[in-house]
Amino acid sequence: MLGFAAVILLATIVLMLPISSADHSRTSFIDALFTSTSATCVTGLVTYNTAMHWSIFGKALILLLIQIGGMGVITVAIGLSRISGKRISLLQRIFMQDSISAPQLGGIIKFTGFIVISAFTVEIIGAVLLMPTLCGIYGAKGIWLSFFHSVSAFCNAGFDIMENGNNASSLMAFRGNIPVNAVIILLIIIGGIGFATWKDVKENGIKIKRYSLQSKVILITTLIFILIPAIFFFIFEFKGFNTKDRVLASLFQSVTLRTAGFNTVDFSTLSDSSLSLMTVFMLIGGAPGSTAGGMKITTVVILLFSMKSVFLKQKEVRIGNRRINDENVKKAAAIFMMYIILFFAGGIAISVYENIPIQKCLFETASAIGTVGLSTGITASLSAFSKIVLITLMYFGRVGGLTMIFAAARSSNNSSKLPEEKIVVG
Repeated sequence: MLGFAAVILLATIVLMLPISSADHSRTSFIDALFTSTSATCVTGLVTYNTAMHWSIFGKALILLLIQIGGMGVITVAIGLSRISGKRISLLQRIFMQDSISAPQLGGIIKFTGFIVISAFTVEIIGAVLLMPTLCGIYGAKGIWLSFFHSVSAFCNAGFDIMENGNNASSLMAFRGNIPVNAVIILLIIIGGIGFATWKDVKENGIKIKRYSLQSKVILITTLIFILIPAIFFFIFEFKGFNTKDRVLASLFQSVTLRTAGFNTVDFSTLSDSSLSLMTVFMLIGGAPGSTAGGMKITTVVILLFSMKSVFLKQKEVRIGNRRINDENVKKAAAIFMMYIILFFAGGIAISVYENIPIQKCLFETASAIGTVGLSTGITASLSAFSKIVLITLMYFGRVGGLTMIFAAARSSNNSSKLPEEKIVVG
């Protein structure tokens, strides 16, 4: 938690320097802090056009922050320690386990090495696959663009440096380009399914029955949560597109809700129903121990099966042929409520202060706390107060609600049981 804060503050100071901006002017503290937080928390919300405002140095710093944020400060630090030959302490191993949501402490250093090597390998492959298209359009500059967008997509950051006249347009120029869509979609999904799932796939291949319950839940739910918005978008949106572009646009906009933040269509053309659906899926996010944010799909799945256990009058929450620990169910409920409360509180605060329609503000706060980076276009025009609200939500969304609460709260060692009493609910 403190590692993220330190990186954000240090990067803020550097981004304020004239060397970081394209016109060598000083960037205000609030905008530098916003950009630094957005990059380190792999969100993608911006107050300045990334392609136009920042110099090559500034863009390189943002890319570095995205990489650190996507893999985790502790993962990067321990990776560097391994390279330098330093001994990793038990405390560092425990921090590492929490950072990547590893199921066990044993073998954590080897697992970290696997994460670092796999991440860089996937990002390089993604960049190489993007190069034919981007180099064909931008020449040698396409190499830099390929690496930047490969890292940004894999880390689910959503930052782009594409230029379209005087404005950046994310990936709208590539709406019908199959190679670019396919590469970015795959990078987002791979980054968003979690490091533990990678390990399961590596060790067991296509033998899905051998996967852990968590990996099965993540893979199945990810597929379902991609198909639902994609089908909705295909039926109700993009009716002016040809069939190929309509399929690609529907699938891309659905996948990007996994907290990636890229877009290939103008969101101002979308219906309120679509924006509301997107808000829900942005809050859910990706898998635990991944580059994605949100309350996590495992949280939602546990709550859904908890509902099922109530409806069927089961004494325990079951998923498949496994029983879910009561502690996990309580944590899922706590995380869900924290996200919902902060999501609504932030949206209402911005709407009241800025006098902006509540749906746009809720879309913005869902994007911030889910570390998604999608926007209806209001971010740059917000006041300092509203930017601070979004900064707080981005930080909370990346560090994790329970992490912050556990850090602030004292553990209770009182094991005595109080008298039980029922409260009527429902």
